[in-house]
Amino acid sequence: MTGEDYFQIQNLVHSYPMLLDRGDFDGVGRLFQHARVHSGGALMADRSAGQMAAAFRDWVIVYPDGTPRTRHYIANLIITPDGPDRAVATSYVMVFQETDAVPLQPVIGGDYRDTVEKVDGEWRFVERIMGNDMIGNLTGHGRDLGTIKRARAN
Repeated sequence: MTGEDYFQIQNLVHSYPMLLDRGDFDGVGRLFQHARVHSGGALMADRSAGQMAAAFRDWVIVYPDGTPRTRHYIANLIITPDGPDRAVATSYVMVFQETDAVPLQPVIGGDYRDTVEKVDGEWRFVERIMGNDMIGNLTGHGRDLGTIKRARAN
């Protein structure tokens, strides 16, 4: 794996929070269009941009500014080669939110385990396992809080 590969994978992993925090659920869907995505032990989307976008659109509360009023921070990113055109990226995530009704606070924390592969010179997700084991006040963030299951991805 080259340094350029590492930077491309890092940028791929960090694209998710940028899109999500902007409320661009279709962009999130496109990002994971080739991936199986699991959350809390359940399959959330199976290689479908539309299915992935719909899952977020159905669950995440969006405010008048078009965003969920969140900031997802990814940390402790470790990228491990898994063959010439494949890698596993593990990371932690912490989500902060502020709304008119909810003061700035962490609302959820967890980890991601991403499998990525290089196809035609581009890195893409082929699997994401999302774990959320630190759960705070999600009343301003999600519609069906019963779907959040405590789990770890790593």
